[in-house]
Amino acid sequence: MSPQVIKLSSPATREFWPLAVLHEDDHLLVLDKPAGPPAAPGEPGMAGRPSLVGLLQQGIREGRPWAAERRLSFLRHVCRMDAEASGVLVLARNPEAHTALVNQFHAEKPVVDCVVLTQGVPPESRFEVRLRLSPHPKDPTRMRVDHRHGKKSVTLFERIETFAGHALWRARPLTDRWHQVRLHLRWRRLPVVGDPVYDGPPLLLSRLKPDYRPKRREPERPLIGRAAVHWQRVELRHPATGETIVFESPLPKDFRVALKYLRRYAPAAPAVGWGPADQAGD
Repeated sequence: MSPQVIKLSSPATREFWPLAVLHEDDHLLVLDKPAGPPAAPGEPGMAGRPSLVGLLQQGIREGRPWAAERRLSFLRHVCRMDAEASGVLVLARNPEAHTALVNQFHAEKPVVDCVVLTQGVPPESRFEVRLRLSPHPKDPTRMRVDHRHGKKSVTLFERIETFAGHALWRARPLTDRWHQVRLHLRWRRLPVVGDPVYDGPPLLLSRLKPDYRPKRREPERPLIGRAAVHWQRVELRHPATGETIVFESPLPKDFRVALKYLRRYAPAAPAVGWGPADQAGD
């Protein structure tokens, strides 16, 4: 049986997104977000772009079939998820669930496990970053470190796998700030692959494969064409029952392709970690 999908479109920008439903009940709707569209309004650099939450709320107002069949009248996001990121997007279906879930995301306890690919490999396999972040006063696309006026942000990092010149990390943000994981890694001089906002270089096959032959008259496309951040796992207490529930999103194709070529052409000794991000690899 194929998974249920909610199809969203933005006529203004001529974009279309099919969102797989990972879980739904009377209190929650959990979707598998693709990389690219903003999850919710307010993200730096995304002014004017339609957000998935905004389109979902519009669909509820217009009585779209997917909203009517679910009897949706309320839908709100519970945390900040960057447009560049893919993976588990948790939405609340009523005000009480929204309050309970927001409190969990702001409790400074691990809720989200992100998989992140970076350039650079530090000697330590685990570290923590604590910084104060605020919007950049001159660049609306960025956040910045602001020790005096910024808001507290904390992320735990553990290395999963090591390559020649790159590393795969498990990131566990304990606070909920825009661009938190990406900026924390940049602060440690580990820019996220494919993230030009924070100086993350593209991952090119020509730099990995010794006998690479480019196509004539075509620029080389990166193996992963966006910031390599994936929200792989979210663990929460159910807002109504208190039961521990886990939602997982498989690595998308672009992430799997990037790891496939790194493992083939840039192998290094594996580091001690929480296990591989995906079992198949290919």
